[in-house]
Amino acid sequence: MRLLIVEDDAALARGLLKAFRGDGLAADHVSNGQEALDIVRMEPYSAIILDLGLPDMDGLTVLKRMRSMHVTTPILILTARDATSDRVNGLDHGADDYLSKPFAVEELEARVRALIRRANGTPDPVVTLGLLTLDRASGAAYLGDQMLELTRRERSVLETLIARVGTVVPKARLTADVFDYDDAVSPNALEVYIGRLRRKLEGSGLEILTVRGLGYVLRQT
Repeated sequence: MRLLIVEDDAALARGLLKAFRGDGLAADHVSNGQEALDIVRMEPYSAIILDLGLPDMDGLTVLKRMRSMHVTTPILILTARDATSDRVNGLDHGADDYLSKPFAVEELEARVRALIRRANGTPDPVVTLGLLTLDRASGAAYLGDQMLELTRRERSVLETLIARVGTVVPKARLTADVFDYDDAVSPNALEVYIGRLRRKLEGSGLEILTVRGLGYVLRQT
């Protein structure tokens, strides 16, 4: 899954990028409102973290403009403004959640994961298909009672396919969910992770099919 962080505090942004990338999400960062508005026109995101105190425009303005652009991505406001009126204002203008600074990174990660699950229509963090069980909260995966060792990007591919099981996921969407905006991605990078996942899922009752010219589909055999 792919996350956009809109935050002008460079040190905080670096910490959040490290945390979320370590948690298995592709994550991008912009430091002002106009950059955020520009990038959401081009890139698909699973969730957005939005600071209100941006240098070029108020975060609420960014929020309202995104919603007027029909951006339906879940948006979590992250800000030092903690008055009840600020929270109500943010939620009334289209935010899906609100977290005040200072905050625990673990809580922010949990809130973002919950927003993404709800947006995908699968609020339960634990998904079981065939012999595979994936806990999207912890990132742990099992085949039967054996832990399945997955890299961050392998898990990202698997989570995206599981969220759309039985449906063809375009290659461009998978690439966007797995790789950060500034990653140097080789033409066959996605196929490498798909190949590794296929081998690891052998005997699970699941298979990843290539739909030539369209993308990939995860299905139960």
